[in-house]
Amino acid sequence: MKKHLLSTSAIALGVAMAAPASAQEWNMDWGGFANTHVGISSVDRNFVSNVDNDGVNIYTNSEIIFSPSVTLDNGMTFGFSVQMEALNGGGGADGIDESYVTISSDTLGRVVLGSENSAGYALMGSVYTPGVSSMAINSRSTSAFVPVTGSGGFRQAALSSLTEVAGNNDVQRITYFTPSFSGFTLGVSYAPSNAGNASNNAPVNFNSAGNVTDIFDIGARYQQSFNGVDIGLAARWGTGERQGSPAAAAVLATAPNAGPDGLDGTADDVAIGDVVTPAVAAVPGSDPTTWAIGGTVSASGFTFGATYAENDNDTGGVGDQEGWSLGATYDIAGPWTVGLSTYQGEVKNGGAVPSSDYEVYLLGATRSLGSGVSWDVYYFHQETTNGTNGAKIEGDVLATAINLSF
Repeated sequence: MKKHLLSTSAIALGVAMAAPASAQEWNMDWGGFANTHVGISSVDRNFVSNVDNDGVNIYTNSEIIFSPSVTLDNGMTFGFSVQMEALNGGGGADGIDESYVTISSDTLGRVVLGSENSAGYALMGSVYTPGVSSMAINSRSTSAFVPVTGSGGFRQAALSSLTEVAGNNDVQRITYFTPSFSGFTLGVSYAPSNAGNASNNAPVNFNSAGNVTDIFDIGARYQQSFNGVDIGLAARWGTGERQGSPAAAAVLATAPNAGPDGLDGTADDVAIGDVVTPAVAAVPGSDPTTWAIGGTVSASGFTFGATYAENDNDTGGVGDQEGWSLGATYDIAGPWTVGLSTYQGEVKNGGAVPSSDYEVYLLGATRSLGSGVSWDVYYFHQETTNGTNGAKIEGDVLATAINLSF
């Protein structure tokens, strides 16, 4: 399958280069967004702690996005996108969130080469559960106001239906999307490794213990309108291969240990550095997977939607995750939209250990103030529990936000 996908991409590139092209003007697009939230939190814990998270907090989520492109005489469009986080700690080590090249045309579809999320992620995200405000409850964003315990990790189902295989994010990847046929779009992705976020990792060591390699994702989306009713449906599946770890042997690192007859120079003497009985058994490779489904329907100003997702991390049930979302919005005549949404997720801890859970509800309204400017007011309640130690954190937040999109 890997060779077939690589061959398909090579053919697409070959078609792109086949026809001659004259010099064209580049479209030097750029844009971005800036969401700034101010909220007051009330946070309770069921375990002893001297941490106080009650009070006012400020949270910012912002990016600058550069996306130049050029359309040649043969109809092919070549583009580049680089997304830079506006705060330290976002994206890769240098703040770059995503960086990739695109090749597209009406008949070819679209090829994406570089550090970007998978085809399944992108197609699921295009029909995601509706909600109001720029506070994403289907992610870790709420932890800006209420801490999370028993977290399921990034890009995994306990916190979001927008999942990736083993939680990989913005790794070097090859993706192809078909043109839309009567509302249907298909996409497929291949990533050599889950190592790195918006960074080069070549040459990949396909035997690196613990890494997930040969990651494949496939997704499908259907969008259509019927007599004033808009429908969106999406599904995705992905898998990879986790590289196993060899057995680890215990090595004597202290003073020499004599055999039963004393340190007499015979074969039963053990010296510093000698390998003794294996301490850790070999860990075989595995195939972590993810899958998800979702849909939305809109009519007469109302939009309803839901998603469901799972991550099977193939570790004997420990760490497997699932989650679902449900939401509805109503576009009031004029500038206001109101909505209610929820996300519910859990991480399985294995054996008789209770699961770790994530539960959040958001009620809000957003008002358009003008071109690319909106104002949010919202309230959310969040509860998270850590099944391994019984810890629980519960919080309520009343907040407002200014959102700029340019």
